[in-house]
Amino acid sequence: MREALKNHWPEYAMEAAELGLFMMSALAFAVILYHPASPLAGALGDTWLTRLLMGLAMGLTSIGIVYSPLGQRSGGHFNPAVTLAFWRLGKVRTWDAAFYVLAQFSGGTAAAMIFALVARSAVGHPAVNYVATTPGPGGPLVAFVAEAAISFLLMSVVLRVSNNKRTARFTPLFAGALVAAYIALESPLSGMSMNPARTFSSAVPGQIWNSLWIYFTAPPLAMLLAAEAYVRTRGAASVRCAKLYHDNAARCIFRCNYAPAEPGRG
Repeated sequence: MREALKNHWPEYAMEAAELGLFMMSALAFAVILYHPASPLAGALGDTWLTRLLMGLAMGLTSIGIVYSPLGQRSGGHFNPAVTLAFWRLGKVRTWDAAFYVLAQFSGGTAAAMIFALVARSAVGHPAVNYVATTPGPGGPLVAFVAEAAISFLLMSVVLRVSNNKRTARFTPLFAGALVAAYIALESPLSGMSMNPARTFSSAVPGQIWNSLWIYFTAPPLAMLLAAEAYVRTRGAASVRCAKLYHDNAARCIFRCNYAPAEPGRG
């Protein structure tokens, strides 16, 4: 544990910062697109077009984070479910996985709390509601199934794209496109989380604990299932790295066999 913390703390800090940036972006765009005082909200209302714009904003945010120097070095997970899936695949060591998850929860929650302290009247408005992820009109069961389905598909796509030499460098684009599509199309069912730390980060400042169990169980279980399915069809040896964008020279702390990352391994 001490060795992992001593040697890899920069990557842990980066993971915290990444989910923090994601939460800041989500809260800011939610205020712009949904708060009644916003001209855009007044013009568009709560429609599919608003969800599409929100999806595009968060999809681009995800892509930017993974391609950024932070994401290039840490792997750009900023999601405990993703980290656990790569841990199951043998690419992330146990203590690194534990500290990644702790950092993700800490960074996202800290960012949401800071944003709420600065602009509580805006993010606390019912139209924004701290961008909390809660079940839609279909109820908890529908939300659970929806979260499991989108999480399974995301992890399946990430594994197939990132482990193909021709498409690996485009993995963040595929993942970001799915995030955008999910927000536009799936969010009415579950709020679109796929990320326990992201849901918890909204729940803390808003004290919104409605059906939290869904977002703590469905995404991790579904991504672990996707990892299991990939191993059984492609073999564990085919998984090259735990980075979503590993075609760079940044240090890699994972059990990586991706050639371009060799100069920065350590």
